[in-house]
Amino acid sequence: MDEVIKIVNDIKAGNIKPIYFLMGEEPYYIDKLTEYIEENILSEDEKGFNQMVLYGKDVSIEDVISNAKRYPMMADKQVVIVKEAQELSRTIDKLEYYAENPQPTTVLVFAYKYKTLDKRKKVTKVLEKAGVVFESKKLYENQVADWIKRILAGKKYGIEPKAAAMLVEFLGNDLSKVNNELEKLTIILPEGSTITPKDIEENIGISKDYNVFEFRKAIGERDQLKAYRIADYFAQNPKDNPLVMTTGLVFGFFSQLLQYHGLKDKSQANVGKALRINPYFVKDYDIAARNYPMKKVSAIVAALRDVDVKSKGVGANNIPTADLLKEMLVKIFN
Repeated sequence: MDEVIKIVNDIKAGNIKPIYFLMGEEPYYIDKLTEYIEENILSEDEKGFNQMVLYGKDVSIEDVISNAKRYPMMADKQVVIVKEAQELSRTIDKLEYYAENPQPTTVLVFAYKYKTLDKRKKVTKVLEKAGVVFESKKLYENQVADWIKRILAGKKYGIEPKAAAMLVEFLGNDLSKVNNELEKLTIILPEGSTITPKDIEENIGISKDYNVFEFRKAIGERDQLKAYRIADYFAQNPKDNPLVMTTGLVFGFFSQLLQYHGLKDKSQANVGKALRINPYFVKDYDIAARNYPMKKVSAIVAALRDVDVKSKGVGANNIPTADLLKEMLVKIFN
């Protein structure tokens, strides 16, 4: 995120590079930087003749280079943006020759999503020397809650830990999806608000009481009544709570709990790092570890493999969701 801010600040200061090669597994920052360049390098009057958007599946590297070598019309610069540039991955090495002597009046942008260049190759080194090579890395899920806090803080909002955890549980580490929901919340709620689980439930549709986060917590606390109540809710609302996702997350929880038992250092920071979870959840593992000794966890993990396979329809055709969820809970609690 700091690197993104630096790129934007450099552009604002007039330090504009001839090439921006934006690559990586996380498309969110690639889209944001591309959008910023598209909107801010040229004035509206200049864009008509001097801004071009190409798509990797429709052009060749030769086409891109040919357009980049053009001179601007009645402007100091032209902007050429190549979206979905990963479609050019097989011939991207040909960009090396242009990058060795780029057109100084052209700003050439590659939105190269879900892939990266080999940093050992000459083309990468030449691009780094000529302009900006930015890698947008995927965040681990345990990093997303902090990212949410930073994004909201920049917009003068706060968020309660459980509310952030609900978003991560529901949306994972897809930053574009998370950002879309955050934008929705900031439109609805007044500036300065602290977003609560109730806000998430009312405006995004994630139940604050009947969600995987609460289901997992109830299981960890051995609160059987609550766990069966949530399981019943899931069975009645299968579209919002897919069985495969539920069993997969519970299986993942006990797999991580097994790993937790094996840790010598059970400090919050170390557990969060080792299990790749939000530190907010560490206390749930502390409680679950007291309720489920290592031997019991091993047996549960083995039993859940069978339930997980059945949830995917293997050897269990037409078994109702409610029955499979109950089977899972029986194997956990007994």
